[in-house]
Amino acid sequence: MVALPELLHRQAMTHPSRIALRGPGSEFSYQQMMRVAEAVAEQLRLHDVKRVGVCGDNTLAWILADLACLLAGVVCVPVPAFFSETQIAHLIEQAGLEGLLSGDESEVSKPLGLGLGVWLRRMPGFAAVPRMPEGTAKITFTSGSTGSPKGVCLSLEQMTATTLALKERLAGVELQSHLCILPLATLLENIAGVYLPLLMGACVNVAPLEQLGMTGSSGLNLNRLVGGIHQCRPQSLILVPELAMALVSAAEHGQLDSRSLRFLAVGGGRVSQELLSRGRAVGLPLYEGYGLSECGSVVALNVPFAECEGSVGKPLSHVQVRVDSHGHIRIRGNTHLGYLGDQKAPCEWLDTGDLGALSAGGFLSVNGRSKNLLITSFGRNISPEWLESELAQGLGISQAVVFGDGEPQLMALVTVTDGRSPEALARSVKQLNQRLPDYARLVAVYIRRKPLRQSEGYITANGRPVRARIQAHLPTLLAKAYPLFISTSFNHPSGESHMAFFDRLQHETAEARAHVTGAPVVKAIGEGDFSLESYIWFLTQAFHHVKHTVPLMMACGARLPRRMEFVRKALVEYIDEEYGHDEWILNDLEACGADKEGIRTGKPDLSIELMVSYLYDQINRGNPAAFFGMVQVLEGTSVELATPLGEQIQKLLGLPNQAFSYLYSHGALDQDHFEFFRNLMDGITDSDDQQAVIEAARVVYRLYGDMLHSIPLPATRKERQHEAA
Repeated sequence: MVALPELLHRQAMTHPSRIALRGPGSEFSYQQMMRVAEAVAEQLRLHDVKRVGVCGDNTLAWILADLACLLAGVVCVPVPAFFSETQIAHLIEQAGLEGLLSGDESEVSKPLGLGLGVWLRRMPGFAAVPRMPEGTAKITFTSGSTGSPKGVCLSLEQMTATTLALKERLAGVELQSHLCILPLATLLENIAGVYLPLLMGACVNVAPLEQLGMTGSSGLNLNRLVGGIHQCRPQSLILVPELAMALVSAAEHGQLDSRSLRFLAVGGGRVSQELLSRGRAVGLPLYEGYGLSECGSVVALNVPFAECEGSVGKPLSHVQVRVDSHGHIRIRGNTHLGYLGDQKAPCEWLDTGDLGALSAGGFLSVNGRSKNLLITSFGRNISPEWLESELAQGLGISQAVVFGDGEPQLMALVTVTDGRSPEALARSVKQLNQRLPDYARLVAVYIRRKPLRQSEGYITANGRPVRARIQAHLPTLLAKAYPLFISTSFNHPSGESHMAFFDRLQHETAEARAHVTGAPVVKAIGEGDFSLESYIWFLTQAFHHVKHTVPLMMACGARLPRRMEFVRKALVEYIDEEYGHDEWILNDLEACGADKEGIRTGKPDLSIELMVSYLYDQINRGNPAAFFGMVQVLEGTSVELATPLGEQIQKLLGLPNQAFSYLYSHGALDQDHFEFFRNLMDGITDSDDQQAVIEAARVVYRLYGDMLHSIPLPATRKERQHEAA
């Protein structure tokens, strides 16, 4: 098989003056491109470079540096710009890089010019030679679910085979201009967005990603992207699902002129059929494909003359695909040489870890990752990726994480940043549920207004959820989200309708909870309008209700009936953990300069006096389960507000850590308590007990919120400015 370098030379001889590369302010014909790439390749040979990284933004220099590595036989390692410094350091060390190539002189220290804007930074000479398979030409690093980059080793022959197979599949689709909107360090854009158009005789257009509205791994300014497409008027693009969703929306609103577009490949995640249909309806020729780095980026692809709804297309001609008895997609043929540093040779049939099926007509469908499979309590296997793609594209949101393994029904944590009301979102979820099979319908959606972030460890560098960490922190994440419980008009496979009591409790107290979270003090702290007097007043009220926590638990435990023995047992654990916390608060007050003994013998605000009295009365005269209404309020509030507000207060007031033992300990401690509380509440099945908890929570939200609303606050900045005027 003739390899890429020779094929590119042939293109330069056949179309010497045809434009091959175009960027802001400059362009190269096929002949010029190969001359420059050969010149840079010769410099790499002269400097005896064997392994080099290619870093930086999407520029013509990036492509020329990459082509030079192909021509010189240098192992090329694309460096994703969205990798963290730690990940980049790991990549450099693991690959034993001798240098970094860049199109920006400022990005490399002590740069060595190799010609036409390509700069080389030599790395320290002590880099160890890595263990890599013989014949490695490119190492592409993927972040994986743990965030630790993993090097996939590919040969020149494998990359050539993928490119030629793609060219064969697209025969009959006339493409003369491609715009790169994914990072060039992404293998899919590198091969299908650069090598493929060049072998088809087309022009590859590039621009700094920020000019096209891209920032980081997942930031998007849609107006800039649409503007870039209008300016370039490409015929093809490679999209991830979120970009496809954004362009469909732009086209539906008349913002995007799609007349130049002939082929939009969508990959990197599951795409709902509804989105593809919407795109086609507004003139966007969307075609779903599937691949992975270990197979040179593309395995299957739908095209205009060979497509099947609900599939990712037929496998390309250079690979064989089968689905084993466990539903795993396995691939043989053009698979990777191995992983960097791993001496184990790849299996003949690569287990992708993806679940799928092959139709009688040879079309492949992909149903998610096997390791992420959720199994409901009714034994139904569900891929969360499938539901997440339906949620993201059906609701027009960027993040969705589905959970509910072992539960009767599924729930989701979603990020909604456009200000839509819960009512509007509920309508959208109900519409989505109507399209889903009954076992996959969502019974609850928790709304976040701020995205899950990589810095928090909740998503990978390429935007995928880190499920283990999200699951571990789920109580905290849900406590900070707005619960939206979907009124279901369908039944479970058992014939019954279910909602865990904790979820019902969250739902039926949501309106009352807003009285707490909407207290002026929360906003005041964020704006710096909070004083030492405010903090001492708050701690004083905290002391006067916390000193009753253990006595209330003891009173509750004494009054519980035998049928609630499991609750009494839980109270024993609670008492042991809560005992003495009132003294912590007095010590915090003393660290603030307050008279702790005077506070000990003083009286609380009326709201706290009423709250405590109400709980004693409910325990003694009503249903003792009412006590847990207070737990719902106080521990839920602690999880959501204690640590972040404590940090802001300490920064504002300059107080020592000794003044924050109550807030800091409860922010962390109550995260575990809240999960314990969730499980305990789900064990309460008596309707009278459940109603007692709900009603008590509503009352405590009101009274505790009254206390927060009564905290004395200093004059706001606006008030001070007004007085000064």
